[in-house]
Amino acid sequence: MLTIHRPALGVGLVADGDVRPGHAVAVLGDRIAAVGPAEDLLAEYGARARVRVWDGVLTPGRYEPDAVALLESAYWPDPREADELGTDPLTGDALAALPMTDTRWGHSARRGVQRLLGRGTTVLAGPFTRPAVAAAVTRSGLHVALSPPPPQALRPSGTADFTVRAPDGGCLATALAGRLVFRRR
Repeated sequence: MLTIHRPALGVGLVADGDVRPGHAVAVLGDRIAAVGPAEDLLAEYGARARVRVWDGVLTPGRYEPDAVALLESAYWPDPREADELGTDPLTGDALAALPMTDTRWGHSARRGVQRLLGRGTTVLAGPFTRPAVAAAVTRSGLHVALSPPPPQALRPSGTADFTVRAPDGGCLATALAGRLVFRRR
């Protein structure tokens, strides 16, 4: 399916480090089909495309260098555990006091991955040594890099991984391979 992701009027697209007001991204499947002025993309693809208008800036996703520590050395409590454990990740003595099984690590990693997607993360530092954590990361679609990736840009024929940043800097949405995997409510 062809989708045009278009910032609201007056808000731009960040590509190659530049803010380009009025620019949009056309996504076909898992690839970026085109980047350019929204009017041009709407004229070329609009009749056959779904159009998403965002109240923010489209940017490449962010790289999380501390992903291994966040997912393999911290427990992300289930909301049903909030009364007992709180809502912040547990580390150190608090983590050591929990009976951690592979299943519990997998559930924790899925919650941690959701938090990272909610920050606009599309690439994680790796590798992951806990099989349950590695499986959760793989299923999420997040990319794992063994060294910091080069600066990302939104380019035609590139993978459609991007985030939409709100004016307050928060993440409105994250897309991996053209799929919206996070959307702020």
